[in-house]
Amino acid sequence: MQPLTGAIQNYAWGSTTAIPQILGVEPDGQPQAELWLGAHPAAPSQVDGRPLPELITEDPAILGSASVDQFGPRLSYLMKILAADQALSLQAHPSRAQAEEGFAREDAAGIARDAKNRNYVDDWPKPEALCALGDFEALYGFADPEVTNRLAAALALPMLDQLFAPLTAVGGAEGIKQVFVACCELPDEQRVVVDDLVQAAFPHIGDENELGTFCRTAIELAAVYPRDPGVLAALLMNRVRLREHEAIFLPAGNMHAYLRGTGVEIMANSNNVLRGGLTPKHVDVAELSRLVDFTPITPPKVAAVEGPPGVWRYDTPAPEFALWRLELANELAVPGSDRGRIVLVTSGSARCGDLHLSAGQSGWLAAGEEATLTGEGRVFVGGSGVPAVN
Repeated sequence: MQPLTGAIQNYAWGSTTAIPQILGVEPDGQPQAELWLGAHPAAPSQVDGRPLPELITEDPAILGSASVDQFGPRLSYLMKILAADQALSLQAHPSRAQAEEGFAREDAAGIARDAKNRNYVDDWPKPEALCALGDFEALYGFADPEVTNRLAAALALPMLDQLFAPLTAVGGAEGIKQVFVACCELPDEQRVVVDDLVQAAFPHIGDENELGTFCRTAIELAAVYPRDPGVLAALLMNRVRLREHEAIFLPAGNMHAYLRGTGVEIMANSNNVLRGGLTPKHVDVAELSRLVDFTPITPPKVAAVEGPPGVWRYDTPAPEFALWRLELANELAVPGSDRGRIVLVTSGSARCGDLHLSAGQSGWLAAGEEATLTGEGRVFVGGSGVPAVN
């Protein structure tokens, strides 16, 4: 195993302390939102001082033959530590077919690939999974529209009632879509409804019930994004709390927004994000609503399946990535020897041969390279989701 060095991303929503605490360094006062580990061209990791994409170009076999056969000579996944101190944008990601079509369409239209109004920055999908390192909160998919309408009606705001009326008058996914689009496209002169909503919500902020959660979501988001219509759109969604080591999977078309917390994230190696609100970045509601699945759901959690003692795999349908968690108490073999892997220590320390990794440090293991870790700590392993066929 070779030492791998990632790249910090300083986004405004990031925590100033969480990633430095994992890394065991003093905070520098800047929000450190993500630590990227992988071969994405925007921030490639270094392996022994060399860019990982350079090593892959020289010898694609380090990825594993099954991965190269399916995805070509590129790392199919991107691994991150994500640390949110405030809400990310309301967002969704395209499927592979949608990404390929959208990317080609915007290229044909002459939209520069680094333009701020670009929706598709590459032609890959971006399914993702996140495993919480502590309490983590997110918005995930759309809630039962009947329940949403009942909670909104409890606040007795005529403008909100009118805006949310299609939830029951139309119902189902189509009713949710109509309300979502109307919220995101709310004219400036009507956005005072967000202020009215916050005022009506305050008396319920301490309620330990559905209405209390509904109201806290509105108040918390409006405090960071005042009069942003995304605050209204967010009320259509499920609020999810993850405990330590619980995980969620976000497929193509899933509307979501992380609210707060720290976790290990793994995704297809793409940066395609279409946003609907809660952001100063480009928002294209029409294109976003074309991709999103508005079907109401109960958010599922990803089961952690223990294989060998001390090794848990988080199974998802995504072929681009796989994620394992290792609870290292003495000695464990690193899984996935048929593919190139990133090994990340999040607590304690681990040793592999002469390489010692403390918390926040990571290593690269090429396909075909078997490795055993010794020490005590928590380790995450990312790899391609496509296993070799024997």
